[in-house]
Amino acid sequence: MDIFDRIEQKRGPLGQYAADAEGYYIFPKLTGELGNRMFFQGKEVICWSINNYLGLANHPEVREADAQAAKDWGLAYPMGARLMSGATEYHDELERQLAAFVGKEAALLVNFGYQGVFSAIDALVSRHDVIVYDAESHACIVDGVRLHMGKRFAFDHNDIASLEKHLQRATRLTEQSGGGILVISEGVFGMRGDQGKLREIVALKEKYNFRLFVDDAHGFGMLGKTGAGTGEEQNIQDSIDVYFSTFAKSMASIGAFFAGTPNIIEYLKYNIRSQIFAKSLPMPLVIGAIKRLELLKTKPELRDKLWHNVRKLQDGLKSRGFNIGATNSCVTPVYLQGTPEEATQLVYDLRENYHVFCSIVVYPVIPKGMIILRLIPTASHTDEDIQITLDAFEAVSEKLRSGVYGSEIYNPVKA
Repeated sequence: MDIFDRIEQKRGPLGQYAADAEGYYIFPKLTGELGNRMFFQGKEVICWSINNYLGLANHPEVREADAQAAKDWGLAYPMGARLMSGATEYHDELERQLAAFVGKEAALLVNFGYQGVFSAIDALVSRHDVIVYDAESHACIVDGVRLHMGKRFAFDHNDIASLEKHLQRATRLTEQSGGGILVISEGVFGMRGDQGKLREIVALKEKYNFRLFVDDAHGFGMLGKTGAGTGEEQNIQDSIDVYFSTFAKSMASIGAFFAGTPNIIEYLKYNIRSQIFAKSLPMPLVIGAIKRLELLKTKPELRDKLWHNVRKLQDGLKSRGFNIGATNSCVTPVYLQGTPEEATQLVYDLRENYHVFCSIVVYPVIPKGMIILRLIPTASHTDEDIQITLDAFEAVSEKLRSGVYGSEIYNPVKA
């Protein structure tokens, strides 16, 4: 078979829906200023689908810093990979500030979180080592694990007994191979919103010899007394051996970083292939990140407003009988029961008639019969936004229960 024949026939688990869903459910186009209210298909909607946690995307100081940096430096500077010709004092300064903020001795700036994570995992382990990772880890971790030439075990999500069972297996293997063990978890799991059980994982270091890698994309900037992340929240930051976060969430930008001891950061600096062979992060993004980090440190009121909105939204959903699972972060999943067809009609109704835009997750991403509506509250949302959304969710869930969305005569636009 020609390889393209196979591609055209199978198309993939999401691509099979492209003809019917693209432009509305998949690859939707939100327009207008980034914020709590945006436009979709020409209509204003309350937007719960962008990771602008602290509202920095349109903060006037951020916009000014971004614009001035673009004017001063353009988007090309510095040219070349950082290893060869793309190093600047601004990159170094951002790394120093990031390390200090998360309580580590050193940090390494990388261009993108996804490529950074899987490339770092590849750099950290040899074929003699064993990786033990949470089964619900983000795709960037899964892809990094796939690159590993040695053994890897997935422990049941946040299940410490399962983790310990695999640590016992890994220990036996490494005693024979002479390798080591890397445990990988997330600070906050982006779909469920629950924090990784980092405190319990760290406690296992007393019994087993392993290093801990934590992807804290959804914790950095939001959790902890100062916003330093899930490690600070759980008071175990010192026990995280490789700390990672992206700028794409709380800092509303592009870029990411690793933090740890000087030795491990230096090792990554000279061995992480996705950065060694990539152009250095452009200067406007670096200077913009320095400004964003300054606001994280000096404007705690942004985090206070975020958590006001998180509590108001989540408490409101629970008081109306919605199942939001075990989330203990900003990520707010709403679990419903229904078919993918019912889910699409429900979301269409939400967007067209209630002017609420949120992400939808259905099979094959999650089991058949389940629907997850995923909301990301931000500091930019208002009490009015939350009240309108709660009322809308109550209305559409009642329609779902009564079977309206399964009816052939149902027309969401005219509902």
